[in-house]
Amino acid sequence: MKLLLDTSLLIDVLRLRNQRREWLAGLVRGGHILSTTTLNIAEIYAGMRPAEEGRTEALLRGLELYELTGTSARLAGRLKHTWARKGHTLTLADTIVAAIAIERGCALLTDNRKDFPMSEVQLYPLP
Repeated sequence: MKLLLDTSLLIDVLRLRNQRREWLAGLVRGGHILSTTTLNIAEIYAGMRPAEEGRTEALLRGLELYELTGTSARLAGRLKHTWARKGHTLTLADTIVAAIAIERGCALLTDNRKDFPMSEVQLYPLP
């Protein structure tokens, strides 16, 4: 299964929290493919601590990287608009991640499940 890591999971791995690194290693051993988006990388770099740069690069080298396409950009905009009409404000960043996960057929790994209420987004269960 293709799994897309949201920023919250990436931060946990980089800061050695919640045994996420070991858990992800087990997923890879089980045949899962780990990925993230260029947007998540920008978020990681925006909050990166100086001592984390080497670990960050090592982590990112092991992930498939998905960029925003025209198709996923349109879908992200539609998701944001649809949920706003329902009275639920979502960030554009979260709708972009959601759209890329949908477009690429990935299950999303995130601690921020409330930010991804769309039925089209498959949320992978966290330990």
